[in-house]
Amino acid sequence: MHPGYPNPVVHLELHTRDLGRARSFYSELCRWRAEEVGAGECSYLCLDLGAIGGGAVECGTPRPLWLPYVEVPEITAATERARRLGASVLLAPREGPSGWRSVVSVPDGAQVAMWERKG
Repeated sequence: MHPGYPNPVVHLELHTRDLGRARSFYSELCRWRAEEVGAGECSYLCLDLGAIGGGAVECGTPRPLWLPYVEVPEITAATERARRLGASVLLAPREGPSGWRSVVSVPDGAQVAMWERKG
């Protein structure tokens, strides 16, 4: 990332109650290839979306939603900035295998995830 450039969307993740149905639909409609990966107790699909990374997770969401991940230079500062701008923090910064993420609900109710890549 370069100072002064917009923070890019680097990943798009579908949250759904029916992973199998979503996999079938998007594979047929968009020709996205899907690969199931182990994610603890959850089912997770890596999706080949073409231009950006993608995935789908089966969870208890009340309705399916797409969650964009925006790359940021520093996860804690970005999460705090979102909070100061009126967002609610749904997931505080958390480390994963390849980086840190947080999720916020913006004032209009939409959600966005922030992502800081390791190394």
